[in-house]
Amino acid sequence: MICQNHHVCATSALAHAEAVCLARGARLTPIRRAVLMEIWANHEATKAYDLIARLSSEGSLIKPPTVYRALDFLLAHGLIHRIESLNAFIGCHHPDTQHQAILMICDRCGTINEAASEALNGILSALTHAEKFTVTHQSIELHGLCASCQKLA
Repeated sequence: MICQNHHVCATSALAHAEAVCLARGARLTPIRRAVLMEIWANHEATKAYDLIARLSSEGSLIKPPTVYRALDFLLAHGLIHRIESLNAFIGCHHPDTQHQAILMICDRCGTINEAASEALNGILSALTHAEKFTVTHQSIELHGLCASCQKLA
């Protein structure tokens, strides 16, 4: 889902995240909120060390464990997704519902779209059940070109 007005998209995502945390009795602390705001700064992958650099100021370096703890919290509450192939993170569009995200990553412009498919989830569930396989982690990432970049090709 690509937005037409990213400021509205990011503002809405942060408000949604705060509501999700409140409903779950979790606390979106200032550092967690700052990390989430930086991740929602665009629809591109954000690496942990980029977050450290952006959140640090002269004389005030944010330490890596602080950022990683915030990322762990955001992941645990479904507020962000980890992009395994890029070792980076993206904001989640549906943090209030349990879902398996399908991340479509444009290799040219870096934009990442999130989608979900109940049909695909059903197929994967049936497959793992038939194989008596217990899933502990699942990531679906598709690399290619977004519609905008295809027009430029």
